[in-house]
Amino acid sequence: MGKLQAPFYLRDDVVAIAQELLGTILVTEWEGVRTTARIVETEAYRGPEDKASHAYNNRRTARTEVMFGPGGHAYVYLCYGIHHLFNVVTGPAEIPHAVLVRAVEPLAGIDIMMARRQRTQTKKLTSGPGLVGQALGLSTIHSGLALTTGDSIWIEEQRLEKGEVVISSPRIGIDYAGECATWPWRFYLAGNPWVSGKRNV
Repeated sequence: MGKLQAPFYLRDDVVAIAQELLGTILVTEWEGVRTTARIVETEAYRGPEDKASHAYNNRRTARTEVMFGPGGHAYVYLCYGIHHLFNVVTGPAEIPHAVLVRAVEPLAGIDIMMARRQRTQTKKLTSGPGLVGQALGLSTIHSGLALTTGDSIWIEEQRLEKGEVVISSPRIGIDYAGECATWPWRFYLAGNPWVSGKRNV
């Protein structure tokens, strides 16, 4: 299994991509320090018709400009002035779709993740989008990095394990988005202990 390549990200169906990212391996390597984790929870954001998207109604700002580029790039933004949230830009250029990585299962470099999060135990280490960013060393300076050609951050192919089930639910924390708040565009692996928020299974 190798890096996910451009054709995976350039598809227009961000909802399908959000589901297919489950089980894949997110890798970061900063100054020779590598961490790896398995993606277990995502949310799809389909601009410009999605009121929960930063690019709703084709809104373009310095922050969101990366969303209007071709899929296969990182979009990292600051939430509440504290949390750095990692998103995967998808779709062809000028179609601003993105997938938020909400939770990951730590695989390697766990001691590094714990140090970054100033934790002495692994419980809830990466169970939430802000925690993912902190544990994997991601920040807004990494927004715009290529996931397909760079050597700092990438996603590796990995199939779901036998018997794993994908569950969908409405996205979290977007009550302001009107009817879009009900769209079942949050996806997670049933029974996985690293999933954040409410679980149907």
